[in-house]
Amino acid sequence: MEYMGFLVVIIAIIVVIIVSCVKIVPQAHAYVIERLGAYQATWDVGLHFMVPLIDKVSRKVLLKEQVIDFPPQPVITKDNVTMQIDTLIFFQITDPKLYSYGVDNPINAIENLTATTLRNIIGDLELDQTLTSRELINTKMRAALDEATDPWGIKVNRVELKNIMPPAPIRDAMEKQMKAEREKRESILRSEGEKQSAILVAEGKKQAAILDAEADKQAKILEAEAIKEATIREAEGEAQAILAVQQATADGIRMINEATPSDKVIELKSLEAFAKAADGKATKIIVPSNISNLAGVISALNETVK
Repeated sequence: MEYMGFLVVIIAIIVVIIVSCVKIVPQAHAYVIERLGAYQATWDVGLHFMVPLIDKVSRKVLLKEQVIDFPPQPVITKDNVTMQIDTLIFFQITDPKLYSYGVDNPINAIENLTATTLRNIIGDLELDQTLTSRELINTKMRAALDEATDPWGIKVNRVELKNIMPPAPIRDAMEKQMKAEREKRESILRSEGEKQSAILVAEGKKQAAILDAEADKQAKILEAEAIKEATIREAEGEAQAILAVQQATADGIRMINEATPSDKVIELKSLEAFAKAADGKATKIIVPSNISNLAGVISALNETVK
């Protein structure tokens, strides 16, 4: 019985050792394996076996892109302004072996390298340039950090300046400057608005005057056309009246000619015309030479009537 119990214990220990030697590497991870203290291999995703009591997992490395938010670092600009700047570093481990053996405490090394690189870059810029050159600073820092971290198996993908914090007096001065600038822009916009309004009002008056003048012109043209038409119609009426009188006179003459009046009738008509002329306001009366003959005609007509 004791032998059987001892055998069971031995088998259990062997099973535990075998199970402990079976390793499953998850996705986006890598295991650095050492054998007797020396680098042996880097395990990728999948099932792996290691030699019991000889191999060990030296480091488990995350291959995903990682983000580190470093605390604000004091920097001095070219014009001797001290400010605080904190940065975000986006990096990814590309070589687990170099990451494990390239530098002690890689994250701390990146933080120190970031601080020194940032100081070097900001030291060449003045305050205004620092506040307006974020993209330039980010690009220079990324290039410098990526080159420095290559021997550590780390690739720096992006660097972002999270906050730039000038001293309080400078922030107050900047706020006053921005306020003055906004007031200036407001005044300019108000002046431009008033100018445009005045231009539009003047343009409206100009257009109204043009339209009024055009309306007056059209009214005068229409009035002249109406007067012209009325004059034409009046002249046509007078012409038609004259034509009617002439036509009536012609018709009368034609009727007289057709009736073949005697000399006595003609003399009588002449006498009537003379009487009408004497009835008027004429101051001179021309007596025809044959007035005696006309008197005889009148006497004859009177006897005939009797």
